[in-house]
Amino acid sequence: MANEKPPFNGVKGAGPEGETDKIDVKDERSSGASSPDRLQEATLWERQRDPYLGKSERDVIVDLEGLIQRYDLHDLKDELTRGARYAYDRDDTDRLNPTEHEIHWIAKEKSPAFKDKWAQTKTMYFVACKYLYSILCGSAAIVQGMDQTAVNGAQLFYFEDFNITNSWIQGLVNGAPYLCSVLIGCWTSPVLNKYFGRRGTIWISCFVSVASGAWQGATFGTWQLFASRFVGGFAIGAKSSTTPAYAAECSPPRIRGALGSQWQMWTAFGIMLGFVASVAFYGVSAEGYSGLNWRLMLASTSVPPIIVCCMTFFAPESPRWLMSQGRYRQAFSSLCRLRHCRLHAARDLYDIHIRLMLENELKPKTAWARATQLFAVPRNRRAAQSAFFVMYMQQFCGVNVIAYYSSQIFINAGFGERQALLASMGTGIINWLFAIPGILTIDTKGRFSFYIPETSTARIGCVATGIYLFMVGYSPGMGPVPFTYSAESFPLAVRDTGMAFATATCWGFNFLLALTWPPLEEAFTSQGAFCWYAAWNLFGFVFTWFCLPETKARPLEELDAVFNIRTRDHVKYHLIKTPFIGKGHVSNDLADVAQIIEGRDMKGHV
Repeated sequence: MANEKPPFNGVKGAGPEGETDKIDVKDERSSGASSPDRLQEATLWERQRDPYLGKSERDVIVDLEGLIQRYDLHDLKDELTRGARYAYDRDDTDRLNPTEHEIHWIAKEKSPAFKDKWAQTKTMYFVACKYLYSILCGSAAIVQGMDQTAVNGAQLFYFEDFNITNSWIQGLVNGAPYLCSVLIGCWTSPVLNKYFGRRGTIWISCFVSVASGAWQGATFGTWQLFASRFVGGFAIGAKSSTTPAYAAECSPPRIRGALGSQWQMWTAFGIMLGFVASVAFYGVSAEGYSGLNWRLMLASTSVPPIIVCCMTFFAPESPRWLMSQGRYRQAFSSLCRLRHCRLHAARDLYDIHIRLMLENELKPKTAWARATQLFAVPRNRRAAQSAFFVMYMQQFCGVNVIAYYSSQIFINAGFGERQALLASMGTGIINWLFAIPGILTIDTKGRFSFYIPETSTARIGCVATGIYLFMVGYSPGMGPVPFTYSAESFPLAVRDTGMAFATATCWGFNFLLALTWPPLEEAFTSQGAFCWYAAWNLFGFVFTWFCLPETKARPLEELDAVFNIRTRDHVKYHLIKTPFIGKGHVSNDLADVAQIIEGRDMKGHV
């Protein structure tokens, strides 16, 4: 059958680089032929599920001894040996003779209790704060969100001050950061990460944000404003690619998924702060100094990145990045700060090491080879199609029309300037609040409110209600899902390249949306422009239902089978299973497809 898997007994993606689900670890790992024979027999698919497959505990210790010799870790030999043995078999901890302190934290780690799941070190709270994503990474997300919306209120004034009347130039100025992100920012991130690390890349991107924000507040012409905003896009591209990876690489497996999904929530918080800044500085003026209010709105975006720049000096570097640079001693010190006991730090050090070795074996050696494999292999191509589509729809659902132009939209609906800014701030608050709970996505409403006569007070209420309902629907759905879905879709060998393309897709269409809204609204009126994005939402609903594979509740290693299903077979299955359309009974030729999509094993169990 298409989804039949070879026998597997191991730790399914255990440790910092995968899941923590347990299966019996001993029999298949240490039985049978010699280690070279077992390693040769293990398929690549099996080794991705369990990198210890085909190895005995003695093999692990021999490998560790070579690691200790290579990186001069002799003073840590006893600790690292215990950690490697723990990584190999996490069930039989008695053989490690753990101390009372270690027994306490071993039990905490295995406990299903919610409070035990979030029992982390103070340093971990600094990097990945309890319930509130991370202090450092969350602040970086806030920087990005505030960069996006401070322009919303400021444009009400700088268009007039600089006499920017051409709608295409208005869109170009507003979308300048995202043009830079898609052309430069996303593609420089791998280089910056290689030479400066995760913390260094975050620091550089935030420093650029500080400079860009200050420059925007001091501009004296249209094209200087464009240039200052364009430079800010370098920071957005690098930061959005690096910060989630940094948090994931520092976090324990039990809370990594929860933290990863919070990037969008704190970006939404930054979006809200951008609206707050617009309201706060609206009435500020000074005699003889033109446009002080909008200059302060834009310059206020420099404040959060200053804080983040300072915080990076106190945060530990990503252990995984340090090990990729051969700095194992520093990686162990970093893990000791991030874990409650040194036994866990030693275990995670060896586990990251063995997975890095597998990744180096799998990963194509050149950028061209990685890009070719991304599109030449059908499984990868389907992952790319799915990831690029959700990134595209995140923008073309129309959300950033509200982020960039809601104040002008409210003015067109009959609001005054101050009331428009307050109403826009309401969209930011709703966007943040509804990014927190995982509620069902509602359909967008209120798109036709502009047909109500301008003299009617109902027009103002309906436009505001429609936009607020849209944000309620977007925040728990198309907001956080695309980045999480994209990160899950690509296999290990092309994950970095795939995510670079996916992120560039997101920012590229973000730029197109910012660029085209003013001329679109000018040509088709507000209701016509909104109908355009309503149509894309309808298309996205249909395409998502029939064509996108589901990744929820699937270990990353099992997604190869999901994305190996041909798109046309996926469509056929959902046509049959959709109520009022299909019969509900899958034919024999689609039986294998149904088994994979429904997540059933060989006995038919889900």
